[in-house]
Amino acid sequence: MPSISHHGEHNAEFPLRSNTGSTKNTKSDHTTIAPGEIAIGVVIGRASEYFDFFVYAIASVLVFPMVFFPFVPRLEGTLYAFTIFSFAFLARPFGTIIFMSIQHHLGREAKLTMALVLLGFSTAGIAFLPTFSHLGVTAIVLLSVLRVGQGIALGGAWDGLPSLLALNAPQNKRGWYAMLGQLGAPFGFMIAGSIFAFLISNTTAEDFLEWGWRFPFYVAFAINVVALFARLRLVSTNEYARLLDERELEPTKVTELVSSQGRNVLIGALAALASYALFHLVTVFPLSWITLYSPRNLSDFLYIQVGGAALMAVSVVLSGLIADRFGRRNTLGTLALMIAVLSGFVPTLLDGGEQGQNIFILLGFVLLGLSYGQAAGAVTANFAAKYRYTGAALTSDLAWLVGAGFAPLVALGLSSHFGLAYVSLYLLSGAACSMAALSLNRALEIRD
Repeated sequence: MPSISHHGEHNAEFPLRSNTGSTKNTKSDHTTIAPGEIAIGVVIGRASEYFDFFVYAIASVLVFPMVFFPFVPRLEGTLYAFTIFSFAFLARPFGTIIFMSIQHHLGREAKLTMALVLLGFSTAGIAFLPTFSHLGVTAIVLLSVLRVGQGIALGGAWDGLPSLLALNAPQNKRGWYAMLGQLGAPFGFMIAGSIFAFLISNTTAEDFLEWGWRFPFYVAFAINVVALFARLRLVSTNEYARLLDERELEPTKVTELVSSQGRNVLIGALAALASYALFHLVTVFPLSWITLYSPRNLSDFLYIQVGGAALMAVSVVLSGLIADRFGRRNTLGTLALMIAVLSGFVPTLLDGGEQGQNIFILLGFVLLGLSYGQAAGAVTANFAAKYRYTGAALTSDLAWLVGAGFAPLVALGLSSHFGLAYVSLYLLSGAACSMAALSLNRALEIRD
């Protein structure tokens, strides 16, 4: 793949434009960055974050109810675990704000290093955490603190690479480049799900709850170290700094962002709500529901989900081609409608035995890939240039918080007490919000 330079052909490389729109032609003596390097940095960074995310999510279903909440029935223990699971999503916007300030004072490299060190410390801390039988309520408090640490770190790990990739992509390939960062989700789930499935199949229940569940957290820490060096190698270059400066991808004050661009933040968060709601309704929630209410073998079900994640990866790639052909907002709107249709079949499929459950998982992952592939920054082009860096980060934080943060807790609580039909309504509401936000965004764009 050709590198970004200052004198190549326009159709052979990313167009680098200044704020006035003129192409930069000045020479520089520092190393150039190939588009492929930016893409690799995005995928590695997101895959490591999602792996951490799914390791914790799966453990919240298979481990934490027994080792941290053994004093209540399994359902209540799982609901308590999902409550702590949501803490990271509540903390994430605060992490973004805190680390934006750190970047302003200490620079991008210091910010990213501190964020990923905090993420690694929080993740490794969970691996070494004593259980309720050893520390009592203190163990639950420590788990909560470490989960908040993960959320703050994930907010601080925003490096601007997806925005840089999208801004420098050719006009007719923006959907393609937008989907690259989203590949981290299926890759992260495939690795996490496979590790847990292997451990369940090859250890006794006692060994798994005693020490086996800790192993994926060790792996997560090791992956964080690799991801840190891979991303720092890119972020620390002068060329990367120049590209960010040219695109005005710098932190701005949140108060200034909200007062000037609050409408865009809100619409951006709601536009992808269908994708983020579906995200946990095909990953975390089905695993909890199967664990509690189905006699299925858990490792087999995890492998079905891993297969679904592989289909999701293919669908994410296809979403780039589709979005470049029909438009990103049209793609998201159509997929939101399809997710709304799927929501009507949730009770039938999850109550339909192994075949119905498999259909729901595989079809859900395909729709998730097609929609989630374009969910990030679907309307961030609305932000003025100086607000895009912070705006894209906070929009993503709020989308995760509103759409996904409480999804496992709400879905399991509703299905356990009122039936699976209420999960359908929950997913339908997310799809309706997405379609309404996309319609509003189009109307406002036309008016403006």
